[in-house]
Amino acid sequence: MSYNPRKISLEEARSSGVDVNFERMDNGEKRYRLVSSDGSSYCRTVGSEKGAWQNSHYHKYNSEFYVVQSGWIVYAKMEKGGEMDMRFLREGESVSVRPFVHHNIFLSSNSVIHTIKYAGGAETDWFFSKELDELTKKLSEKELLALSKGNN
Repeated sequence: MSYNPRKISLEEARSSGVDVNFERMDNGEKRYRLVSSDGSSYCRTVGSEKGAWQNSHYHKYNSEFYVVQSGWIVYAKMEKGGEMDMRFLREGESVSVRPFVHHNIFLSSNSVIHTIKYAGGAETDWFFSKELDELTKKLSEKELLALSKGNN
């Protein structure tokens, strides 16, 4: 049996409902996305030169799976009742996020993470979480590193 895959053109991929979306975010990180018309996607995110928070949000239909390839992240989520819970994740660690869970990610400088968004059904399924942003964005990298000492 021979192995001879044929490249798929961007036009062919788009006609199948799959596209690419590359962006530099306001916080300096770079996102390289492969996006499907069914709402699922894959994203490779490269952190900026200085560690930074993303924007707090939640999804109504999609679940997300984050994997840390290099560097570290802090995953923050808002529990029912408004309490925040945070986890420090190192290389090789991962976290799953269910629909309606308000969450945010802090990426250390130059870190690389992979995010898989799945089981959706809606192209636009990103909703801002002002409540969680108010709790996370004020936390500095120094404070987050102190958190890592408690997660050994």
